[in-house]
Amino acid sequence: MHSSKIGYHIFLLHAHLPYVRHKDYVPEFLEENWLNEAISETYLPLLKAFRTLRSEGVNFKITMSFSPTLLSMLRDDYLKGKFLKYLDSLIDLANKEVKRTTYDLHLNYLSRYYLKFFEENKSLYMDLNQDIISGFLEFQKEGYLEILASSASHAYLPLLESEPGTVKAQIKIGRKAHKEFWGYEPRGIWLPECGYYPGLESLVSDEGFRYFFVDSHAILHSLPRPKFGIYAPVEVGSGVFAFGREPESSAQIWSPSEGYPGDYRYREYYRDIGYDLDFAYIHPYIHSSGIRRNTGIKYHRITGKTDYKDYYHPDWALEAVANHAEDFLRSRVAQAEKVVREESQPPIVVSPYDAELFGHWWFEGPKFIEFLFKKMHFDQDKISSIHPMQVIGLLPRIQSVEMEMSSWGESGYSDVWLNSSNDWIYRHIMECSISMEEMANKYAHTDNENYRRILNQMGRELLLVQSSDWPFIMKAGTMVDYAVKRVKVHVNLFLELKSMLTEESVNEVRLKEIEEENPIYPELRFEDFV
Repeated sequence: MHSSKIGYHIFLLHAHLPYVRHKDYVPEFLEENWLNEAISETYLPLLKAFRTLRSEGVNFKITMSFSPTLLSMLRDDYLKGKFLKYLDSLIDLANKEVKRTTYDLHLNYLSRYYLKFFEENKSLYMDLNQDIISGFLEFQKEGYLEILASSASHAYLPLLESEPGTVKAQIKIGRKAHKEFWGYEPRGIWLPECGYYPGLESLVSDEGFRYFFVDSHAILHSLPRPKFGIYAPVEVGSGVFAFGREPESSAQIWSPSEGYPGDYRYREYYRDIGYDLDFAYIHPYIHSSGIRRNTGIKYHRITGKTDYKDYYHPDWALEAVANHAEDFLRSRVAQAEKVVREESQPPIVVSPYDAELFGHWWFEGPKFIEFLFKKMHFDQDKISSIHPMQVIGLLPRIQSVEMEMSSWGESGYSDVWLNSSNDWIYRHIMECSISMEEMANKYAHTDNENYRRILNQMGRELLLVQSSDWPFIMKAGTMVDYAVKRVKVHVNLFLELKSMLTEESVNEVRLKEIEEENPIYPELRFEDFV
């Protein structure tokens, strides 16, 4: 670490998608496309950016967390096959667009731009042997990436506090999944939705984790109030450290009104040829039932707060990216200078974002990351990127505090995940959680192989119903029917499996069907819930 530095920056991307694998359904589930879009528009472009940075000698440091549900889908042979078909379909569509748009020079240029984008994606995917995880692991091994674990199914843990057995299982299985996918024990954990409650740190510590992240107010409202506020981690008990989100750097990217992604030069997310073009032409490239959906080919830029949208100019967008990367870096340097002047200690600035914001929602996001780290490396020497564990050894001392329950999201205290749109799900989640712990204890020493299979699958169904995605979707009002269905399906499967145990009537054919429906967490053992 260079003592001349006046500040350090933790750039954190949280990669997560709910488990949306639905094999052999006709028509296929719309939601499986969430994964295809994330791979094509976020994960592959991020890897491209990382490869460019490495090849140009940029010593960048990024922290990323990957949820076990996402990792499971990235390694799933069925879903990998679906993604290849998706890519081939986009390449076919882009080729047709090159022919269709000859009447308009700019549209034709854009169609060729997208064809190149999709072909490069396919080339990189095949170069990785269809294994996205191996692509990121390479950068972890070389010291560019610090990869965090997350809880097993991205459950919002503060609302499960009354059932410590199920919280322990979420954390333990999350750690085991991380070891399985990445090959090493994780040091940090991303608590889903930054959800913390007092006592959680001891469960986190029991699994060997050293740190996690919370929203700003969790640190600022802790007791005693930390001397360095959000600009240094705090110790919260059991030797575990909490890092707080820095709001200014968050707003520069997150804010709908002031954030960079709203610049009029950037690509317009909501205008896609899947909706714009003639149905007969686009029909082979949308959902098989005829439901229109995004193809990823978008010819317009944000333009302004108007329904009229001008054509997208990639070179204008690149200019905006360069300007915004420079502004972001300049802001961090000014921030560090101010904190050092006032506190006589270099600040640790933590900027966490959802990974899918970069590329999927903000098409130019991966380029922003690439430009930011180039500028940080070549254009200044006052602040540097850093990984969380490096911070612990860098600061002369770290203050111990007590934190209260908190989350990120609207209002900052669980409102998003518990409100009138979704409160009905918790009665079922709690009853299943209590039941799982009871059954796990009752059969803890069973050597009946079928009983073990039933209990393991009950654990999988319970974890999946606990996902924070379902109440979030209900609150957001998007794809609500799907979220409601997923809650009901997992609860019903859990109860069906439980009845096989209580009635001592094992239906092996049905058990196999359920196992094949949700073949996630192979490392799960029902004893994890004891």
